[in-house]
Amino acid sequence: MIKSMTAFGGAAFPQGDRRYVAEIRSVNHRYRDIVLRLPRNHQPLEEGLRNIISSRTSRGRIEASFQIEMSCEAPPYAPELNLPMADAYLRVFRQLADHSGLDQEMRLESLLQMKDVMLIKPETDDMEEAREGLHAALNRALDALEEMRINEGEAIVKDFHERLDRLEAFVDVVNRRAPELPDVYQKRLTERVGNLLNGVEVDAARLAQEVAFLADRSDITEEIVRARSHLKQFRDYLLSDEPVGRRLDFLLQEINREVNTLGVKASDTAISQIAVEMKAELEKLREQVQNVE
Repeated sequence: MIKSMTAFGGAAFPQGDRRYVAEIRSVNHRYRDIVLRLPRNHQPLEEGLRNIISSRTSRGRIEASFQIEMSCEAPPYAPELNLPMADAYLRVFRQLADHSGLDQEMRLESLLQMKDVMLIKPETDDMEEAREGLHAALNRALDALEEMRINEGEAIVKDFHERLDRLEAFVDVVNRRAPELPDVYQKRLTERVGNLLNGVEVDAARLAQEVAFLADRSDITEEIVRARSHLKQFRDYLLSDEPVGRRLDFLLQEINREVNTLGVKASDTAISQIAVEMKAELEKLREQVQNVE
């Protein structure tokens, strides 16, 4: 099943006097990159949350944020003074004042802004209860994220099939044109030789030999066969239950290589124009594939 890497999911899990909230966003990325934002006193739970996300995603930049809301009025944090640190700052301030000869007083608000003078001490919390609540909220958010990824993926698959239909139609046109190329080469070569020889009769056997050589060198049968095979494989991957974004990207590179080659080898204006149209479709496919997990 094709899934988009761009999605959003949010959920809450109420438990006791707390409400655990999780929001998760994902965007396209070549690999899996997980960024978590947790309340400061719940940092020890990060690894477990990261493991849950890893078990349910394979690619994309995933940003998850968590909040713990209290149902009562009591604040979940209590400020606390770090008096030893405040004394240390005061000593340094007095030393600097004595050294500089400046008579200035340390203002209380300035002292409170010094690092680690004011400690935000979290309330005593049951870490196991918090783990349970955050895990439950995250799994619900991931369910919502998964649903959106699948819905977006279905839209992408529909677009894929439409563009694959166009590419296969282009390949059919090239395949029908290919048998006509020897006659095109013969006419072109005859005109060029005639212009060079200025009316002198051309050796028909020699001309036929040159045409045969040119047709063999310009044969695009293998490129057509490989392009069709790659397009079929692309469709097969769309039915896979595994993440296939990287495989699809590789296939598009291979198809593009075949299209470039047949456009050059054929030496035919009509096929060259078709090759340009095919490359335009391939570029649109490539842009979509970048968003596939």
